Amino acid sequence: MRPLLFLLLAVLIAVAGACRSAAPELPLPSAEENRPTPPGPASTLGPGDLVEVRVFQEPDHSGIWRVSPEGTIDYPLCGKVELAGRTSSTAADSLRECLARYLRRPQVSVLIREYNSKKIFVFGEVQKPGTFPYEGEMTIIQAITLAGGFTKLASQNNTNVTRLVDGQERKIRVPVEDIGVGREKNFQLQPGDIVFVPESFF
Repeated sequence: MRPLLFLLLAVLIAVAGACRSAAPELPLPSAEENRPTPPGPASTLGPGDLVEVRVFQEPDHSGIWRVSPEGTIDYPLCGKVELAGRTSSTAADSLRECLARYLRRPQVSVLIREYNSKKIFVFGEVQKPGTFPYEGEMTIIQAITLAGGFTKLASQNNTNVTRLVDGQERKIRVPVEDIGVGREKNFQLQPGDIVFVPESFF
């Protein structure tokens, strides 16, 4: 009986050792992996962006506004408040400074619902018309590529870009076909530009 007991104990010790050696060793995270990712630069507001203003216990001064082509919102008591070029934090500071003339210690926060000023719009005779994020220094060729390229009916040299300049819409004809073959320089887009490719009638 005793030899059998010793045999069973030996088997159990061997199995436990095998399990311990089979367990994978997880690598320790490096100092680089532990380093926190630095926050990106704060995004600024522009025409077309949608903002939500919240004023604590002041529902009459809370709501949603769209930034106008001039870069302002028409805010109660304050009139036109310029928000273009401001972050959500500095926009809240501007509104708080104004409201402080009428309310006691207003607590203001600004949330950005839509970043339309950081997008471009491509429509007309392209394969995948739609809205695309504006990234880096985007050109007309990159925008058309994001939209899947031209259709067979596209009038490429009559592509036009609608842009807000000093609060006014301005249309610019861009000869994309000539750009593609090197006869013209590439055209630089700006956030909020609307690219339209018309149909060719020939």
